[in-house]
Amino acid sequence: MDLGAPGSYLTLSSGVPVYSSDGERIGVVEHVLAEPEQDIFDGIVFDASPLPGGHRFVDAPEVEEIYEDGVVLSLDAAAAQALPEPGENPATMEARPDDAEESELERKLRRAWDLISGNY
Repeated sequence: MDLGAPGSYLTLSSGVPVYSSDGERIGVVEHVLAEPEQDIFDGIVFDASPLPGGHRFVDAPEVEEIYEDGVVLSLDAAAAQALPEPGENPATMEARPDDAEESELERKLRRAWDLISGNY
């Protein structure tokens, strides 16, 4: 499969096909989660319509390669189906110093939800 020249998260745009490691097209890029000013790539949210449907979040370490015409994950199609959906961060009514801090994955999922819902 020819996906064009190698690219980076900085050149990745919505609508680019996403493929599993076993070559199955599993969706298209919806959002790139990154902080370019700090050169931090968090991952992508893709529309998994060809799967059971809905958006899925894939963390940066599971993004194997980025090309101009596609993204290849390090996960096979079955594992990609199990990727989490971005979700709204539940409201906190009261925060105390001893409350657990948000995990890295929770932060990324919240950020993905904010981008999808327009709350950024």
